[in-house]
Amino acid sequence: MFGIGGGELIFIIFIALMLFGSDKIPDIARTLAKGMAQVKNATNEIKSEIQKEVKSAGIDTSIKELNTTFTTEVEKVKEGLDSNLTQPLQKSSEDIDDIAGPVKRQM
Repeated sequence: MFGIGGGELIFIIFIALMLFGSDKIPDIARTLAKGMAQVKNATNEIKSEIQKEVKSAGIDTSIKELNTTFTTEVEKVKEGLDSNLTQPLQKSSEDIDDIAGPVKRQM
């Protein structure tokens, strides 16, 4: 939990008890929980507004189309490189086998 160990957590609780007293700790915890809930709700609202705007502007579909086009082009380039590199390597391998053939037979 946030990189805090058990001993550190107990120490923090002890300090909080010393500073605020046992009667105010529940009030402080409730206040912090409400504040965190409000921040979470505000974040979710902002996220949903951004998503609505993206969908209404058509940016969402444009990005998807761009992504698929980019992926297709990358795959084409990969296939072209593979075929262009594989053929010379196979030829070189055959040439080495032709040269090494008589040597292997002599051993």
